Amino acid sequence: MSKSKRKWQEHPSCSHVFKRAGSDNWHVRLRNNEGRRVVETLGTSDAQEAVILALPRIAEHKARLLAARPRFEAAWAHRLEPGREHAAPDGNGKIVATDRELIHIGGNGGIVKIEPNGGPANRLVNWPMGAIIAGDATPPAKLTELRRQGWGPVINLDRLERPAPATKGADDAILETYLKHANVTGYYEREARATWALYKTLTDSKPLKDADRDDGRKLVEHFEAQDLKSATITKKIGWLTSAVNLAIKEGKLKFNPFSGVVPQRDDAERRLPLSDADIAECKAKLAKLSDADQLLVRVLATTGMRLSEAFQIDGEGTEGGCRFVIVGKKTDQSLRRVPLPRDLLPYLPATISGRLFSRIGSLKRTSDAASKRLMRFLRDDCGITDTRKVIHSLRHRAKDRSRAVGCPLNVQYELFGHEEKTIAAGYGVGSPVRLLKKWMDKVGF
Repeated sequence: MSKSKRKWQEHPSCSHVFKRAGSDNWHVRLRNNEGRRVVETLGTSDAQEAVILALPRIAEHKARLLAARPRFEAAWAHRLEPGREHAAPDGNGKIVATDRELIHIGGNGGIVKIEPNGGPANRLVNWPMGAIIAGDATPPAKLTELRRQGWGPVINLDRLERPAPATKGADDAILETYLKHANVTGYYEREARATWALYKTLTDSKPLKDADRDDGRKLVEHFEAQDLKSATITKKIGWLTSAVNLAIKEGKLKFNPFSGVVPQRDDAERRLPLSDADIAECKAKLAKLSDADQLLVRVLATTGMRLSEAFQIDGEGTEGGCRFVIVGKKTDQSLRRVPLPRDLLPYLPATISGRLFSRIGSLKRTSDAASKRLMRFLRDDCGITDTRKVIHSLRHRAKDRSRAVGCPLNVQYELFGHEEKTIAAGYGVGSPVRLLKKWMDKVGF
């Protein structure tokens, strides 16, 4: 029907609004999802009121058409299918794929590395059946011919709108400031960035100034759905907690939505001390280790030090004829004098001058590498496969043996460095080294 013969009157300012011939009321004319025309009365004869009533329906209609258009959407392209295990390329171990991470597990059961499972990508959505893909390089005459032949809709791929790359805002700067301030690099930097990206995904990039603990708990719920232990969840979310705490100190934020959101659960895998049989097996296979790692095992077993503390040994002192070293972070709870026990002395240099164990790069990288070597020793060489038994089990064994021989609790604190103050404000405060050595000698190896 030509426009001159139409039986309706179009609104002068809105083509979707019209008045039927012989009707006083205005109508709105739209199309449904199937492309069929839908006409609804607006119930008013006032032209201005008709447009006001029609606008929400027209906006919804246009939004629906826009959402149905072929387009690119930002997505995450997985390198390996998430939710299952995959064989390692070298055939040694396996790879556990989560939605965003690939966890490489070696043949001894230990984690070798963690890397992203894929990366950001664009995906096509609302692609019509039978659509023909074209590009700007396709000659216009060819496009006209394709459309004339009716093979299907012809879509110019190069002219589809692609999602704009994510821009960094003030909240991203808060994380960047913290990572630089705390010198967080390597794996821990990647973990912090991944947790921050996850927060933005789960909250639709809600500004931190508007966030509350319910937003922080969305991270907890996500990690719990992956069956992660509460300690692991606390560590991951801890990067964001620390970043916001720094921003609060600098006056950029007033509230921390990540503080205290992880519920306290008794779900940690309890570590077991190495048994006498385990220690006997370690002694029998000790020669499989390098000389430095043999000494490291003896230091850990006879003193109950943490692995990182052994790499802090940098010289020695003497008191009352007894040799000792100072280890522990600069806190009242861990900084302490550790007497060198009788079973360890034959394997030490006559005097420790300088670092006992070489340190390459940061202390963390050095002790992490040593942990992997010694875990391979326990699992592969000694056959200790119980996952509750690790290198840190040597510390548990030392503490158990000190309790078994009746070592006073306050002396245990001084020997192993926890709960109570040890050296306190000065290195000379605490029990005499000779007294400490008497009890340390009873741990043995």
